Amino acid sequence: MGLLTLIHLISIPVTNTSVNPARSTAVAVFVGDWALAQLWLFWVAPLIGGVLGALVYRLIGCARPTGEQAT
Repeated sequence: MGLLTLIHLISIPVTNTSVNPARSTAVAVFVGDWALAQLWLFWVAPLIGGVLGALVYRLIGCARPTGEQAT
């Protein structure tokens, strides 16, 4: 079972956790102060994860068979 599934099953019903950056942004704008100060993580973390995923794919996931050339 994935981490996101656990978050949906446990954390959201108990604490109303937001796992969607767009939803988090809307709520933070209305709450202000401390919520806006923590909002950067909801946008930066997925971007860093995407970049790391792309780098890992380039390193280990897209090897071509011997003799095949890129077009």
